[in-house]
Amino acid sequence: MDYAYHRLTRSWPKYTWWKPLITALIGGAIFVLLSLVVAVAFMVGSYLAPDVFGGFDDVLSLGEIDLSDPVTFAFAVGSIALLLPSVILATLIMGPRPLGLLSSVAGRLRWGWLARCIPLALLVYGAVFGLSFLVIDPLTGAEPLAPVVTSTTWVLIVLALVLTPLQATAEEYVFRGYLMQTIGGWLKHPAWAILLPVPLFVFGHNYDVWGMLDVAIFAVTAAWLTWRTGGLEAAIVAHVINNTTLFVLGAFGLTDLNADSGSPIGLLVTVVIMVAYSALVVRAANRSGLVTTRTVLPPEPAPVPATGDAVWPQVEEPARD
Repeated sequence: MDYAYHRLTRSWPKYTWWKPLITALIGGAIFVLLSLVVAVAFMVGSYLAPDVFGGFDDVLSLGEIDLSDPVTFAFAVGSIALLLPSVILATLIMGPRPLGLLSSVAGRLRWGWLARCIPLALLVYGAVFGLSFLVIDPLTGAEPLAPVVTSTTWVLIVLALVLTPLQATAEEYVFRGYLMQTIGGWLKHPAWAILLPVPLFVFGHNYDVWGMLDVAIFAVTAAWLTWRTGGLEAAIVAHVINNTTLFVLGAFGLTDLNADSGSPIGLLVTVVIMVAYSALVVRAANRSGLVTTRTVLPPEPAPVPATGDAVWPQVEEPARD
């Protein structure tokens, strides 16, 4: 029997409908525990080195997150990254098996396919971002942007390159991995698994209506690509490159790291990026013959003895003196 990505939990013989709910409880408990450990570590740092951890004091006192501060950036982005070990450990405890089914229909993360998606994403994001800065902004009357290097620029870039891939990957494993497969185990049609996690992903971002629509377009496209290619690789690449690019640009002052609003033009840019990237990914998947379903063969029946060749039970004779 063939299983699409969102139905992979059903391919495990020991699957039951309630196990994903227990996985969520275990994963949530692990995440809270890890978050407390990290928070305590940052609090100790703010006490021992207040000059370095001053930004974290603002988080504690005001509840405000300023991503232009390296310490606050590390805490905020690193905290989200903790979702990755949480969901992996919870799945390791509850199933399905192998653990790699959370990654793809191959039962593992397909590194070769992931690497093939990277230049496709770089091409699309580079072209659209370049067009936006060089053509769209001047046409709309926006002032030309010039990079600004400050005392925190290079630290933010290093943090973005190290932590953002973990943060983006963590979100994909939770929203396009665990949630898609949980819903897919209950509801067969892929539309349910693609669309139902979207509100949770959207409301996890503090944006206005345009910003939320932007996030929703990304979420739907990433989920569709996951279903279409049979794994998380294409979605992970898009998410990592999108977030890393924005954070690196923000380190140079070319984007606002604390922006909480979107725009119709920003939404259009996201639509163009996701449509173009999806087209290139699907084309590459078709040309490479990428396997997008998992085939599980039914167990072979026990051999039946032929007529006249019945095997009679052996009776142990009592020992004779």
